[in-house]
Amino acid sequence: MKIGFIGLGNMGKAIIEGLLTKKAVKPMDIIVHSAHVSNYQTYADKFELATANTNLDVAKNVDVLVLAVKPELKTEILTEVKPALVTGKVAVLSLLTGVSLADLAEITGSQVPFVRVMPNLNVRIGAGITAIAANKVALVSAAATAKLLFSEIGEVITLPEQDFSTFVALAGSAPAFAYLFMDALAHAGVKYGLSKAQSLRIVSQMVVGSAQLIQQSGEAPWNLIDQVSSPGGTTIAGVLALQEAGFETAITKAVDAMIKKDLGE
Repeated sequence: MKIGFIGLGNMGKAIIEGLLTKKAVKPMDIIVHSAHVSNYQTYADKFELATANTNLDVAKNVDVLVLAVKPELKTEILTEVKPALVTGKVAVLSLLTGVSLADLAEITGSQVPFVRVMPNLNVRIGAGITAIAANKVALVSAAATAKLLFSEIGEVITLPEQDFSTFVALAGSAPAFAYLFMDALAHAGVKYGLSKAQSLRIVSQMVVGSAQLIQQSGEAPWNLIDQVSSPGGTTIAGVLALQEAGFETAITKAVDAMIKKDLGE
């Protein structure tokens, strides 16, 4: 299977590196192109990927085309590659935030199999979660291909398009909240005498283990909070301090802000 990438931003690179690490795709079966030769050629050389001189050349020579460009470039890029897509033989996976399947089909025609794909950065280490939604002509073959590829680098969930903004907030953007939370805890550890490296090691493993416990136990987070909160103990004191500071409300407000931004409100 030949996979083409138009655009090599952070997410495009994360997907490529995740697929290569998992040996899901051979390096020379990945063809890349972006606006700047210095960017894509250097990256291609580093990972032994194939390159193309134009976006159209990428689309002509692949089975799967990943659009990893800025949303405002959609018309320009899709108009350029349209001659390679009208046959309906190339599965087009769009990473374009806020651009619907209908928006894409309006540019190229309804015969092109489009799959909206929304991964998070954790796909780089094979631990991501990706939402997908497909148009009617992509429901069988192209959607299956997308699921197959992204299941190699994490979990895949099929969602209606109207839920994509919520997914972006919870899975795509919220890792920044986890990093912020972890950094704040690590700084607190430094305050009480640990080195930053020691604190980050402790905190990161705590977060990994806590997430795994939720997944493996199937228990609700509040049940697990109760299990580690001894009467009159340190944990409940900390939980109450977070609630008093508006921790849960702040998280909800942050999600509200991200969804509004994604919807262009």
